[in-house]
Amino acid sequence: MTKQGIPMQNALQNAAFNGLFIFEMANNHQGSVAHGRRIIDAMADIASRHGIRGAVKFQYRDLDTFIHPDYRERDDVAHIPRFLSTRLTDDDFRTLIEHVRGSGLVPVVTPFDEASVQKCLDHGVEIIKIASCSATDWPLLEAVASTGKPVIASTGGVPVHDIDKLVSFFQHRSVRFALMHCVSIYPTPNDCLQMSFLAKMKSRYPGVPIGYSGHEDPDNREVVVAAIAKGADLLERHVGVATDTITLNKYSMNPQQTDAWVAAALRARAICGDGGPKQVTEEERESLRSLERGVYARRPIRAGQPIEPGDVFFAMPRQPGQLTSGEFGRYRATFHASRDYAPGEALTERASDDPVLDVREALHDAKGMLYEAQIKIGETDQVELSHHYGMERFREVGAVFVHVVNREYCKKLGVMLPGQRHPVHRHQRKEETFQLLWGDLSVQRDGEVFDLQPGDKLVIERGMPHAFWSRNGGIFEEISTTDVRGDSLYEDAAINRLDPMQRKTFLESW
Repeated sequence: MTKQGIPMQNALQNAAFNGLFIFEMANNHQGSVAHGRRIIDAMADIASRHGIRGAVKFQYRDLDTFIHPDYRERDDVAHIPRFLSTRLTDDDFRTLIEHVRGSGLVPVVTPFDEASVQKCLDHGVEIIKIASCSATDWPLLEAVASTGKPVIASTGGVPVHDIDKLVSFFQHRSVRFALMHCVSIYPTPNDCLQMSFLAKMKSRYPGVPIGYSGHEDPDNREVVVAAIAKGADLLERHVGVATDTITLNKYSMNPQQTDAWVAAALRARAICGDGGPKQVTEEERESLRSLERGVYARRPIRAGQPIEPGDVFFAMPRQPGQLTSGEFGRYRATFHASRDYAPGEALTERASDDPVLDVREALHDAKGMLYEAQIKIGETDQVELSHHYGMERFREVGAVFVHVVNREYCKKLGVMLPGQRHPVHRHQRKEETFQLLWGDLSVQRDGEVFDLQPGDKLVIERGMPHAFWSRNGGIFEEISTTDVRGDSLYEDAAINRLDPMQRKTFLESW
């Protein structure tokens, strides 16, 4: 059965997230249990005085497997020296987790590898957090989803179509989840915050709690006001405690700054952004690349051999041009070794074309547009992909149609992806009317071009040549007389020579 829309998470499910203030400890514990306790006590005092529901978040990495053996002694690779110098034992983390819980706060953990996901379970962690750099790490996401724990996922540097995939991934596994708007620049200047995108996320993913995870200057309280004004359901910041020997980084707040930040959030009023599309900067991409896991050969792999999961392992750092763990997890059925690999060597394979994945990618984009427009379709509605020149050109030429009813009258929903066009054709038996519901749509009818705005209608009579396209993506309703297979005659004779089933794919479930 076809299903559309994000299942609304009920109030009980959302209770894990709504109103939560997350105090990110990260490595500000400096590898010291005593210092970690000091930070927890300071956050507990702030949470108590303001009457908020607070959480303290840690980062778990199984450093013996997370870092490639050849790089553990290197001090010239980003992040590795810091990770190693602030290592805590399993018992140390258990002690801190229990101290968080005993202080009336919620323990939250970001695991960066599968072994650390198991440690979250062993420690009874209430909520698991997905870092922005792991938002497309499908092996890790599978492990997290299998825990049954509530999940919060950050989206810094993650393009919108990848956020759509992440939402679909959690939906299909019945995961209780929240998303965090985030910018992966440390610290983040005001002109890079894109706070209006938080509101777009709330519109695109109705029913999903949306929060803000910030990296701005610790004295900047305007940003949290903007986040609340844009509808943030939960908030997160890096925190620490400075001492004579410990200096905080440029995006972590001390207790005084944290107190002022919480106070600002609780009294927040509207601060608006520009409402533009999300921009992913090269600086953000580089920041994420520095934390991505690459795919390395676990054993000798010969040229031409299918690459199975047991043949490889995932570790940072990722080498230039190397296959990532996320790519392998998503495309692994398409990989064959193009050359011999020695154990420990970085795999530089690229995924081959896969028509099934082309269809799935297009559907994810179409579903994302329907999410944002808050348009839901029925469970029995059939989905049609029109691909007049094959799926390889679908994003250029084609459309997605949702068949709602076809009797003496017919109703369809048409979804045009950004930049997509539907070629010139006419109907001998069918008269139809288009009404634009969301986005933009241009229609050429009998040689005249009409640029429709949401709500505009256009009648296309029998025999009228017409074509349509969208610049930024559009959703329209098509109301017509009965739709008859084979009634579309195209200006391009090559399309007419195709059987309708050769230029259409029908789905009963997506």
